[in-house]
Amino acid sequence: ICCEVKIKTIAQLRKVHVCRTYCRIYKFYSSLPKKRRRFGVRVLVGGEADDAVSGSTQHNPKKLGSNMVGLSDLFMRFRDWLISPHSELIVMSLDGMAGIGKTTIAKKLFQDPFIVSHYSRLVFVTIGPKYRLADILVDILTQLNNADIDEIIWLTKGEELLHELKWKVCESLSEVRYLIVLDDVWYTDLCYEFANVFPDDKNGSVALLTTRLTEVSKCVHPLNSHRLPFLDKKESWELLRHKVFDAMPCPRELEKSGKKIAENCEGLPLTIVTVAHILSKTDKTSVYDYLDQHLKACFLYLGAFPQDYMVWRRQLIDLWSAEGFLNRKSTMTSTDYTFAYVGALLSNNVIIYNEEKFIYHLHSSFWYLCNKEAAKNKFFYAFNCLADALPKEGINYQLRRLCIRNNVLLAIEDAHDSIASASTVRSLLCTGPYHQYPVPFCLEQLRLLRVLEALSIKSYEFPMEVLKLLQLRYLALTYDGNLPTFISKLFNLQYLIVHHQYRIVKSVGNPYYLPIEIWNMKELKSLEIRGRDLPHPCEGSLLSNLTTLTGVGPQSCTKDVLEKIPNLKELTIQIELVPVASKPFSCFDHIYNLHQLQELECEITNPIFKAQTWYCNAMPFEARSGRFMTTNSKSFQIEDTDLVHWKFVTTNFCFPAIKVLGIEHCYKLKEISLTFGTSLENIYLVDCNPMVVNWANSLKEEWDDKYGDHGRRL
Repeated sequence: ICCEVKIKTIAQLRKVHVCRTYCRIYKFYSSLPKKRRRFGVRVLVGGEADDAVSGSTQHNPKKLGSNMVGLSDLFMRFRDWLISPHSELIVMSLDGMAGIGKTTIAKKLFQDPFIVSHYSRLVFVTIGPKYRLADILVDILTQLNNADIDEIIWLTKGEELLHELKWKVCESLSEVRYLIVLDDVWYTDLCYEFANVFPDDKNGSVALLTTRLTEVSKCVHPLNSHRLPFLDKKESWELLRHKVFDAMPCPRELEKSGKKIAENCEGLPLTIVTVAHILSKTDKTSVYDYLDQHLKACFLYLGAFPQDYMVWRRQLIDLWSAEGFLNRKSTMTSTDYTFAYVGALLSNNVIIYNEEKFIYHLHSSFWYLCNKEAAKNKFFYAFNCLADALPKEGINYQLRRLCIRNNVLLAIEDAHDSIASASTVRSLLCTGPYHQYPVPFCLEQLRLLRVLEALSIKSYEFPMEVLKLLQLRYLALTYDGNLPTFISKLFNLQYLIVHHQYRIVKSVGNPYYLPIEIWNMKELKSLEIRGRDLPHPCEGSLLSNLTTLTGVGPQSCTKDVLEKIPNLKELTIQIELVPVASKPFSCFDHIYNLHQLQELECEITNPIFKAQTWYCNAMPFEARSGRFMTTNSKSFQIEDTDLVHWKFVTTNFCFPAIKVLGIEHCYKLKEISLTFGTSLENIYLVDCNPMVVNWANSLKEEWDDKYGDHGRRL
């Protein structure tokens, strides 16, 4: 009796003769309540439809009253923009860290009377990391009071259902001015889906999305993408006071403590409002859960450092690599890994970058999350005080990583016993405040150690027990003396970092050299030895795996030395100029032989430097008579010099492959006459002459006019 008809569209449905049996009709009406619940649809009675904003979270923005501390100016600017005359459909984004106020300001805009009266249709949908496109479309149609939802859900399924829902949304929004808010968007694919659904009838409609992911916000035109800032100290205190005391004044005896609490919230509104309860247990955990798998370990590792600890880019990349977190490729430099891994964490808004100091740190709420997840997953165990180090029931020392956040603990016998019981530890991270007095490392029982990070501990004598750690891959110490010849016993070592406690001014012709045995350490990938130099190599010496060399002097830049490190990609040279020095930049004469070199940095540490003009004379770059830069270098930085003029005297590109140019603290620099290839992406200036700033702005305008249409803005 039942005739099965293949139905393509709702229009066809209306042309089909109804020949369903009573059983089929009865079955439909019996199942309809379940279908409504499945898609988040509810029956609206009377005037209730005007107030309903249904969906996965059942929002009703008209009943919301979030405080606008710190967001008032942004709100007014966005409101004026939303009601200003325009024709094309505009897509606008608000992005920033979880809890910074994106949803609050979006809801306030949605319920503002001026905006409500300006648009014919308003829809607010919360999406989140787990969503079904069909659910979102049904939510939109429900808010638009579309009468065909039940019919569509009953008669279609799968791809056909999505097709019908999209078509119906487009039809419902056609020829009307609408405002649609997509809250908490996690994926770019969804943005592109809706780009084909929302009609553009040239009537001034707007789609507003909020996201915590920079990648998603990039789907929007840069002029329509807005990043929400943190609250300042005054705004943080105002919000905290308002939430605690409402219209009542804060008691004077509590004001000092209250301001300190507000300051410790680091400008994040959700931390202030919820006192970190909801933030640490729900919102932040979801951020961690939806990180890509290869980023989770990198993220948790930052929690091993003390709260508010500032980590250098290279330190972070080297530690991650030594721990095995990075997918190492021979063609990648530390800068490449910064963009691939650190950049991904920045894009997810889970770490904070200090642009002036080029260092990274965790917001306090994420730091607590990292420690909570690390404890749950046995990722690391931290000694903050003696109580943490004392053996007690329930603590499992069978961990891979042990963090000492108070270096004094290394001088306490009970702490020694506790560390000795952790014999399976692979990483020992001494990350507490700098300790100028020597303390023992307690390494006797840690024979499986692969990572030893101890830059914050002063060693007057080289800790000889380190030489027994044959599995060691990463070693970082602060030690002013000469390294022992037996350092070559660490044949698995890949990263060697040795800092001086004090900067030692060397006399001319009397440099500090590493032992000749350093050339036997074939696995070395990164060598940071500030104040020391590589010795003249013996016949047959070759460090083919060495890609990063930092802190060496001009004596390490001879032809004989550089030929033995042919795959070097990053080089940092320290030059201390003295009055009797001749040809101070002759150390660059052989750098052009490093065919793999991509990053070159020169640190001039003596303030007597008086050179006023540098010239780019053909290629490679020449400083006076010394060759300075190779053609495949990707970044260049100059800082703290008395340089006045920087000139280029040929018609060729001076920096054909350069991507990043940095100029810092060059107060006298007036003129830059350089030309670049087509790879330039960023120029950053810190405390420079205004003339240099004007030059950079002019270059940006010229560059954007020339390449901006191709998506390569400077």
